[in-house]
Amino acid sequence: EEGAPGRRGERGDEVLAERGPGAAFHMFVLMEDLLDKLKLLSYEEEALRRHNMRPLSRHYFALPTNPGEQFFMFCALAAWLIGKAGHPFEQPQEYDDPNAVISSVLSELRSF
Repeated sequence: EEGAPGRRGERGDEVLAERGPGAAFHMFVLMEDLLDKLKLLSYEEEALRRHNMRPLSRHYFALPTNPGEQFFMFCALAAWLIGKAGHPFEQPQEYDDPNAVISSVLSELRSF
């Protein structure tokens, strides 16, 4: 039974061991890369100032701190990026239905 995939915790440890000791920190590296790319697109001047939002930290989306705020920031950035790509897209509001917002973002991305 040793190493059986059905046992709790063991499978996750095996996957991390297969990927190496740095796998747990990969999401932090991805977030830093994302932030660098957003800065290249001038997201602070174009997206954040329009909505009076604070700049993202290096690990904003890597750590679940305030899911509601993080979801709204994700949707606002997604809408801004879609608009930046040349597709008009209405900016979601903070209290819009999350399912409707994600559905419209995904629908617009599929049209690309």
